[in-house]
Amino acid sequence: MNRVVVTGMGALTPIGNNAKEYWENAVKGVNGIDLITKFDISDSKYKFAGEVKNVDLTTAIEKSQLRKMDLFSQYGVYAAKEAVDDSGIIGNVEPTRFGVYFGSGIGGFDTFTSEHSTFLEKGARRVSPLFIPKMIYNIAAGNIAIAFKAQGANMAVSTACATGSTAVGEAYRAIKHGYADAIICGGSEAAINPLTVAGFGQCKALSAAETRDTASVPFDKRRQGFVLGEGAAALILEDYEHAKARGAKIYAEVVGYGSTCDAYHVTSPDPEAQCTANAVREAIKDLGDVDASKIYINAHGTSTHLNDLTETKTFKNVFGDDAYKLHISSTKSMTGHMLGAAGAIEAITAIQALRNNIVPPTINLLESDEECDLNYTPNTAVETEIDLALSTNLGFGGHNACLAFKLVED
Repeated sequence: MNRVVVTGMGALTPIGNNAKEYWENAVKGVNGIDLITKFDISDSKYKFAGEVKNVDLTTAIEKSQLRKMDLFSQYGVYAAKEAVDDSGIIGNVEPTRFGVYFGSGIGGFDTFTSEHSTFLEKGARRVSPLFIPKMIYNIAAGNIAIAFKAQGANMAVSTACATGSTAVGEAYRAIKHGYADAIICGGSEAAINPLTVAGFGQCKALSAAETRDTASVPFDKRRQGFVLGEGAAALILEDYEHAKARGAKIYAEVVGYGSTCDAYHVTSPDPEAQCTANAVREAIKDLGDVDASKIYINAHGTSTHLNDLTETKTFKNVFGDDAYKLHISSTKSMTGHMLGAAGAIEAITAIQALRNNIVPPTINLLESDEECDLNYTPNTAVETEIDLALSTNLGFGGHNACLAFKLVED
């Protein structure tokens, strides 16, 4: 089996338009959630989101190509370019051994809704010929492959809100078993629009908070739902020997991945948290004994009542009394829920926490839920020794994923 390492990272988020800026703001506890600007919210019960701000997408994509892509694809290519440039992989990998595993929770929803309106108002002949190639779910992965001549396996992974983690995990497995030398992996999302907000609102998933500082409050008893976020994150995973031979910078080693399904309910997690726990157990099964006080977990931490209870129980199921020694936080308190991109940006968070021995905070955690009684790092980052970093994500449909990272040890 091959060892798998991370050699590049890229990010576009509500708190930073590159991986470095994102991490610095996460440590500072910057709140990227604010009033929605993408559409008129005067009649909406749900007024807050984590929007990407002041990004120049032409630094990654030619203007002539931008109009051919939905925003979720644009975000994906933007983050992938940063990761690719960061890694120095281009020219150092055989194109047929270079893959893309990149997903989205929703895909080109802006394109879908706008073209549907055109169809209803103006008829079929006015629907854009770019409608399908902009909207289809796999097209961010396709555009990334085209941009970087990645001719290996191309997989558009979707496990709802666990998508980013699943994409990274399946890329890890592909390299581990010898199917590729390097893979661009991650996720993107750009679905802050009236229909998305209405849909999530109608299924009682969104926060209807009246202030930005009470909108996304994971593990706080005041929580009432998640806040939509948007953006993208990409990682370059690479065979360790391949990376070492070319003298690549190595951020961390992927040392485990777990993927399970609750098989319980289309939106609610199983309250017994056995399958979520099994995903974590699978990710750490080969790691031996690790001091729980030196483990950081970037939790899914959506600020929904059921998720936060389920994750608390998950960690107790896996670690027992040692769960109280864990360092845990939810960066969704700052970014909102980036849906299909969440797992990828949170993998980057876990890696940076590991490298810097810093636990980013869960901001606006002021009234801890008595049932969420673990160390969720309220409001202020903590410096501490970290030997193992995990990232957990859960998705509608019962999807669970967990990634495990350590620093490389020769």
